[in-house]
Amino acid sequence: MTLEDMEVAISNLSPKELDKLMAWLEEYYAQVWDKQIDDDANSGRLDNLLADVDKEYNSGLSKSL
Repeated sequence: MTLEDMEVAISNLSPKELDKLMAWLEEYYAQVWDKQIDDDANSGRLDNLLADVDKEYNSGLSKSL
């Protein structure tokens, strides 16, 4: 199925079906995002960023909520 096929199919959905699709897409996107963050954290790609955050927090430049 091509992107154009999906666009045609989506344009033919009823409002209720479109709502269900949007809810599914939002949940799916959240899962993809969470996996990317986990993968980045596990690979060490976030180590420098997290070290900078720790430095700022420990030096008083930020505060916890």
